Amino acid sequence: MKKTSFTSSAVACAVTCLALVFVLLPFQSLADEKLKPEEVVAKHLESIGTAEARAATHTRIAGGTVVATFSAPSTGKFEGQVVMASESNKNLIAMEFTSSNYSGENISFDGESVSIGYARAGVRSNLGDLVTTYKAIVKNGLIGGALSQSWPLYDLADKKHKLEYKGTKKVGGRTLHELRFTPRGGSDLDISLFFDSETFQHVRSEYLHVVAPQIGMTVDASKSQMPTRYKMIEEFSDFRKEENLTLPHSYKISLELDTRNPFRGSWDMTLNQFGFNKAIPPAMFNVGVKE
Repeated sequence: MKKTSFTSSAVACAVTCLALVFVLLPFQSLADEKLKPEEVVAKHLESIGTAEARAATHTRIAGGTVVATFSAPSTGKFEGQVVMASESNKNLIAMEFTSSNYSGENISFDGESVSIGYARAGVRSNLGDLVTTYKAIVKNGLIGGALSQSWPLYDLADKKHKLEYKGTKKVGGRTLHELRFTPRGGSDLDISLFFDSETFQHVRSEYLHVVAPQIGMTVDASKSQMPTRYKMIEEFSDFRKEENLTLPHSYKISLELDTRNPFRGSWDMTLNQFGFNKAIPPAMFNVGVKE
């Protein structure tokens, strides 16, 4: 009886362990699975809305409030209004502040040329300068993420950009899928797009360019040289449904410049008004100085 009891217990234990293995294995395989870029994009598009809902949307306008906060080289805080508009590959982000020192930001693309506004008379902001230097961010519809009708992942095959799956990455305690994005024609920027591991919503974009320091005349002079680093981050959160599309209502741009004139700043936008399939005057996509 004792031997039979031991055998029964062993069998019961084995069955329990086997059941646990079958329960846990799928989670482990999903975590370790290397997805194809096309799979991530497909799941991301599903997170926004059905194919019919996405195809039925031709123009978008979103508006709300924005708070610009600067921490280096000097501190400052500015509150204002923001409007985003997009149609096909045309897009606009316009911020307006009630300050003579900082009137706003205007970044637009009319399908042919990028236009950047001045932050004050004849002077661009650091954000405007960065976008002027790296126009691919705007031309390819990256800025604004899925909020923009010109978001390249809506029609990736036609645009012929390159995507590479880089695995998962922990950001702020969250596990995100990372896709490396290379626009058609290339770019000096390293561009990464991040998607929530559960919902596949696009929650973050990173743009990075590092310039190696020049070699000095002596070893000590070379050691004193520092690399130049340009980094911009877009963050998206507070996803809610607007008509038939699930879109972020919180959008933040952060900019870090490690140069001779270092800069730290961010623009926090809260979007509370959305409009779809409304006529947008062409002039809206040409609000600054063409570059």
